[in-house]
Amino acid sequence: MDFNISSSPHDRTPMSTAVLMRRVCYCLLPGIAAQWWFFGWGSLVQMALAVVTAYGAEALVLRLRGRSLASLGDGSALLTALLIGLAIPPLAPWWLVVIGTAFAIIVAKQLYGGLGQNLFNPAMVAYVLLLVSFPLHMTSWLPPLSLQPYPATLADSLSAIFTGFTLDGFSPHQLRELADGSTMATPLDTLKTGFGQGRTAAEIQASPVFGGLAGVGWQWVNLAYLAGGLALLRLRLISWPIPLAVLASLFLFSLLGWLVSPDTTVAPPAHLLSGATMLGAFFIATDPVSAATTVRGRLVYGTLIGLLVYLIRTFGGYPDAIAFAVLLANMTVPMIDSLTRPKTYGEPR
Repeated sequence: MDFNISSSPHDRTPMSTAVLMRRVCYCLLPGIAAQWWFFGWGSLVQMALAVVTAYGAEALVLRLRGRSLASLGDGSALLTALLIGLAIPPLAPWWLVVIGTAFAIIVAKQLYGGLGQNLFNPAMVAYVLLLVSFPLHMTSWLPPLSLQPYPATLADSLSAIFTGFTLDGFSPHQLRELADGSTMATPLDTLKTGFGQGRTAAEIQASPVFGGLAGVGWQWVNLAYLAGGLALLRLRLISWPIPLAVLASLFLFSLLGWLVSPDTTVAPPAHLLSGATMLGAFFIATDPVSAATTVRGRLVYGTLIGLLVYLIRTFGGYPDAIAFAVLLANMTVPMIDSLTRPKTYGEPR
């Protein structure tokens, strides 16, 4: 009689990819709700466009490759689309998110062989493509609704996205100019522009957009993504080393920079609670396909991302740096994994 032996634990049920992706999307909901509350309907429209484009592009490529369309149900296209939609300015033209999402699915994912084969995070590849190709549109974030003289309704958002003008005839650029009489678009934009003009951190943070630790709206959006990230950890959908290393290294390097030069840099809360910091630390850097796999490697990988975010924000030309930091770290993953590979039993040290 055959006697089968298997390793423990014996009561663990493997989680399917579809369930994993769906639960990650659920954990995005607090951040999505906060982004809608502070920045309006535009982000929801952009996510809807991204989802339709992602599934259409993936179905097309699968058909051309002669593969089954059943893999559309794994949820990976949905998650990629949501991340791209969240990264696009709410009133950006419709074709921007369509181009970015199609590129993410067709080139950054399927061209490498599909889910599990991509070297880089598809959503961040799309974001960088759009930022480099269409910098004016990708930096056209409006201030939070409370700081806008003419907050866009759902109908205004749809009209601006598909026609370029709100129902009252304002373009997103005009809305930003009207709001910029008292504030800039985002806290990170304000910091980058202010430091370039030779102003001190205290003078810049006197702007109405800094109505708190890290900016009106943005700090609450980041706290919402932090809550979603903690849910990911609680559900064991991600492991702790990467987000901990990203946030700890960003805090440490920003603290050192602030202590050395408080007039030309900002305190750690402005880095941790602005831009896409929490979204990047918990939902982007932890991509299981493109991230490091060993425990020590994940700590090194996350630390590298935090360092790159601080360096690019402080010395680079882009206000937020999550996408560039993640893609640069993705390039180092094979070397990190090879150098941090644990010793097997009996292997000489």
